[in-house]
Amino acid sequence: MDDMSNGKATPEILAANSIRKEKGIAHLFAATRYSIQGFKRLYQEAAFRHELLAFAVGLALFIFVGADLFEYVIFTILMMLMFCVEALNTAIEELVDRISPEISTVGRNAKDLGSFAVFCLICVNGVFAAYVVFF
Repeated sequence: MDDMSNGKATPEILAANSIRKEKGIAHLFAATRYSIQGFKRLYQEAAFRHELLAFAVGLALFIFVGADLFEYVIFTILMMLMFCVEALNTAIEELVDRISPEISTVGRNAKDLGSFAVFCLICVNGVFAAYVVFF
């Protein structure tokens, strides 16, 4: 059955009709704008701000112990991976809260799995930083 059969468009149809796909260089600027908006949203999360602080402290420790360039590069890559996983975890939490505001096993599992992914990267970063600082 047509969504417009009653003469009213659903919010999804209105949103789909109002979103215009950019092409060429305009796409690059739009994608950059979306990424900045994502960063601003992620910065509202205390966990992400703690991870940024850990990155700064880790870099300071690396300077203090005289880490080499390769160790800085690996640490930066690992931290960027953690920021990515934190962003995905936040996206999962937002979607679960939007789709299923009531407490459900599936929603809890989705959130727990996202949290576990972040935890794994925190452990990897911690082990690597400890290796650089103590060995």
